[in-house]
Amino acid sequence: MTSRRSHTKPAIPPEHAPRPESETDPTTTPEPANAIEVGTATDRESTIQPPPGRRSHAKLAPTPETENDPLPSTPRELFDALPPLPLRTEIINGRMIVSPMGTPEHGRSAMRLYRALWPVIDVHAWDAFTSNVDVCIDGPRDPIVPDFVLAPVDCPRWGARELLSSGLLMVAEVVSPGSVREDREDKPDIYARGGVPVLLVIDPEDAPPSVTVLSDPEDGFYQTITRVTMGKPLRLPPPIDFDLDTGIFLA
Repeated sequence: MTSRRSHTKPAIPPEHAPRPESETDPTTTPEPANAIEVGTATDRESTIQPPPGRRSHAKLAPTPETENDPLPSTPRELFDALPPLPLRTEIINGRMIVSPMGTPEHGRSAMRLYRALWPVIDVHAWDAFTSNVDVCIDGPRDPIVPDFVLAPVDCPRWGARELLSSGLLMVAEVVSPGSVREDREDKPDIYARGGVPVLLVIDPEDAPPSVTVLSDPEDGFYQTITRVTMGKPLRLPPPIDFDLDTGIFLA
C-alpha cells in the first residue's frame, strides 16, 4: 500500500522512630527524616553520611579543568558534556533518551538487512553500520543512533564519530516494545527534516508485523510511504533501488 504522506508499610528503624515528647526540645525545629545537610565540599565532605540502609554513591564534582565552564543549556550541550557511555544515547524532540542496547532479536533484524543488501553495497562500495554509529541530524545537530545506516564512504561528518544525516543513503529502525512511539512517529519526521533520502521501519510489534519504506523527504515530511505485511516483497526506491524480501525478518 502506497500513500502520501498489595504494599506493606516498612517498619521504622529505631534510629528514626519519633522521640517521646519529654525528649523533644521545643525550642528547635526537628529536621525531616533522611535530610542531608547542605554545605561546601570542604566543610561537609567528612560529615555527610547516607541514611541507614541506603547505598552510598560516588561524589560528583567538576574537574579543575571544567569547574569554571558554564553549565550545559541545551540537550546538545549536555550530550557533548557526557563521558562516553556504554548505552544508546539520543536526543529526540528535545528529550535526551538513554536506553540499553537492543536484544539479540533486535540486532538479528539489522544484520539480516545488511546481508540482504550486500550485493548493492558491494557494487557501489558503500559503508553499512548496524547500531554502532551515531548520526547527527543536519540543522539542530541532534544525535540519533539508527539500527542500520547505509552511507557513501565519503559521507560528511559532525566531529569525529557522527555522520551527517544529509549525506546518508538510508537508515533503518527496528521497532521494539519500548520504542514504538519514537520509531513510528518521532523519528520519521526527524530523518525527513535531516534530509535522509530513505527510511525503512521494520515493525515486528505491528499487527500483523509490517515493513514500511518512506522516501522523498520534502518540507520535513516523507512524501511517499509504502507499507507491506512482513513476508511480502518491498521495493526500496533510489538511491538504493533494490527489491527486498521482507520474509528475512520473520522468526
